[in-house]
Amino acid sequence: MSASGWSSWPAPAKLNLFLRITGRRSDGYHELQTVFRLLEWGDLIHLRLRPDGAIVRVGASAFGVSAQQDLAVRAAILLQKSANVCEGVDITVVKRIPEGGGFGGGSSDAATVLVALNRLWNTGLSTLELARLGLHLGADVPVFVHGCNAWAEGVGEALVPVMLPPAWYVIAEPGVHCPTSLLFGSPDLTRDSPALKMADFVAGGDTRSARLGNAFEPVLRAREPAVEATLAALSQVGDARLTGSGSGCFVEFASREAAQAALRMLPSDLRCRLVAGAQVSPLHRALART
Repeated sequence: MSASGWSSWPAPAKLNLFLRITGRRSDGYHELQTVFRLLEWGDLIHLRLRPDGAIVRVGASAFGVSAQQDLAVRAAILLQKSANVCEGVDITVVKRIPEGGGFGGGSSDAATVLVALNRLWNTGLSTLELARLGLHLGADVPVFVHGCNAWAEGVGEALVPVMLPPAWYVIAEPGVHCPTSLLFGSPDLTRDSPALKMADFVAGGDTRSARLGNAFEPVLRAREPAVEATLAALSQVGDARLTGSGSGCFVEFASREAAQAALRMLPSDLRCRLVAGAQVSPLHRALART
């Protein structure tokens, strides 16, 4: 913690190495199967405790989100009420993860606030308790709370940690945002893919991920020309995939050198970056250092 009282905490992005929809529940939610891969890149959350109990967002949202809708603010309020905390906090979010890309930016911000404030407020909640709270904010929040790569089922909240090989990713953001509700409502969405067994995925290795695909990819390709163009460009250097239900696309490489070589081959107007996959969340590494 700095002399000014601020502490800084990473909120890493994620990729969905594949995403299948295996059915629909009676409550209308879809049953998913996916593998979450955490990244060594993301947003940054600054926190400063305050004695008056107020939860205050300092600075405007990069994407025009109101403080009442901001997942980072909502996470702080939820933890404060759940743990009967008298202290408050100032929150500043430094956004690096693009909105609507499927990289988990808002969910990761919320998870970082929950995990960091659990330490700073000394609430003593377990990781499982924090993940349960996080689920009220979004289906992707628990994976960031747990802080490890994971096989996920249910709506994405039933997690089993998995070991993934080291990898580097060229990721691209086409700059379009299609509401998730529209994608889930599309008549072209495949909702009855055969369920996979995690053991089969692990035995087959991570290279199976590209072949397993993403249920939202054909829908987004048809709706958004920018997504189609981005996937076509990335396909020139590897197996291009979509992440989550956003417009973000990526290609996986076994080494930094291979990823750098691919990046040099891509059109200069394609918005790309090189990112390493993480084995343990940068947030949890930061927590271990405090």
